[in-house]
Amino acid sequence: MEKNEIKQMLQKVADGTISVEDALFNLKTEPFQDLGFAKIDNHRSLRQGIAEVIYGAGKTPEQIIKIASTMLEQGQKTILITRMSPEAAEIVKKEIDMQYYEMGHVGIAGQMPVPDGIGKIVVATGGTSDMPVAEEAALTAEALGNEVVRLYDVGVAGIHRLFAHIDEIMDARVIIAIAGMEGALASVIGGLADCPVIAVPTSIGYGASFGGLSALLSMLNSCASGVSVVNIDNGFGAGYLGSMINHMG
Repeated sequence: MEKNEIKQMLQKVADGTISVEDALFNLKTEPFQDLGFAKIDNHRSLRQGIAEVIYGAGKTPEQIIKIASTMLEQGQKTILITRMSPEAAEIVKKEIDMQYYEMGHVGIAGQMPVPDGIGKIVVATGGTSDMPVAEEAALTAEALGNEVVRLYDVGVAGIHRLFAHIDEIMDARVIIAIAGMEGALASVIGGLADCPVIAVPTSIGYGASFGGLSALLSMLNSCASGVSVVNIDNGFGAGYLGSMINHMG
């Protein structure tokens, strides 16, 4: 049961439209459900406002099916599955209703929610090669109820491409800046925008990029205020944090 549903149920108790006993019955679920190979956190949405997400890498398709099916049975309407291989997705799709997005290696089971975030989340990349990480971020944000604007291939090597989207930059409530190489995009956007910027270094680049370490250090050392940094290639973490910011009143 999600946080909003619990609020609605408590309001009904206050209004007298349902009894205390009926409300108590609906709330009598275990804090977690033990499947043997996984312990599903049924109360995470109540504690954190966002339900548990399935990390697909390292799990068998059968494990993903069992976890997702159990979560759906518990009433979760949208289930996000990250780092999922195309091969696993083909098997899972035969058992549960799931849309698979190969570019971001993301599966979404159940319903895609109607956006209820306060504003828009802009996801911008330095180059086309950064798109897999960007799609993980964008799809995560969408699955958590946000309107997302994608600005792809707007890196500093041709900075006029970014300036052509200045309206979207200025209109954003959160910006996720994704770049490899030297990671300069986050600093440039941070110097333009009046909203929080979440920087995501990617492992894209030549030898001295050290698998994203150069971009990570550049972003950490950004002189632009209001820039925070997540781990290398962590599109999910950026999308999740962006959603939290976009839902804060």
